Amino acid sequence: MNKKMMLTVEHLSCGYGKTTVIHDLSFQVEAGGRLCVLGPNGCGKTTLLRALAGVLSWQGKVEADGLALCGLSPKLRAKKVALMSQFSQTAFAYTVYEAVMLGRYAHQTGSLFSAETAADRRAVEEALRRTGMWDLRKQPVTMLSGGQLQRVFLSRTFAQEPQIILLDEPANHLDLCCQAELLESLRDWTANRERCVVGVFHDISLALAFADTALLLEEGRALFHGPVKSLDLKLFDRLYGMDVRRYMKRIHGRWE
Repeated sequence: MNKKMMLTVEHLSCGYGKTTVIHDLSFQVEAGGRLCVLGPNGCGKTTLLRALAGVLSWQGKVEADGLALCGLSPKLRAKKVALMSQFSQTAFAYTVYEAVMLGRYAHQTGSLFSAETAADRRAVEEALRRTGMWDLRKQPVTMLSGGQLQRVFLSRTFAQEPQIILLDEPANHLDLCCQAELLESLRDWTANRERCVVGVFHDISLALAFADTALLLEEGRALFHGPVKSLDLKLFDRLYGMDVRRYMKRIHGRWE
């Protein structure tokens, strides 16, 4: 039985000005799927996420749960796709709770905070508990560590209640315990539901431990797309221009 496709990308091309970064890219992500995007600096990983989130214009076709994203209003698009950037910032001294409530904008009809509903409050509490930040909900975000702030941004993404989450270096600034907890929460978020995650990673081991499918980008083109279990690890040597297996064995050898 074929699984439902949550994200379908066909012949996607995009870039900046006259420079094309992503070239004729096609891939799909199933419901419940976790796709990792890997490749060297400058290969187009973040550019791809920004295009899927509607931050960049693009050519081709992108569908979320069978609905074409082209032409959707910002609020309707936000109910389908959420992007958590590695460079997320807060401009004001919100509390943790208020910062996460900002993720509910797509579901509100009035101004933020004053228009909170019971559904908004439930979504925010669930998101904060999922990331272990509920006990710090009254803390100003300006007093948080980098790792705690990263979890606030992930909470805000969860609170948005999209069907597709796009993550740019989700484990950035997190210690090992928090990395494990974050990835487990993402696995739980996608399990048995019509949701999927697309995550950009630099840590190959972390990415392959988290994802069930992989997309390797080489100069904006797909070098590989498919199940992690069928990925030929020798492709990483070509992608990064080095003996990746030997390097990994050397740096992780002390744990054997």
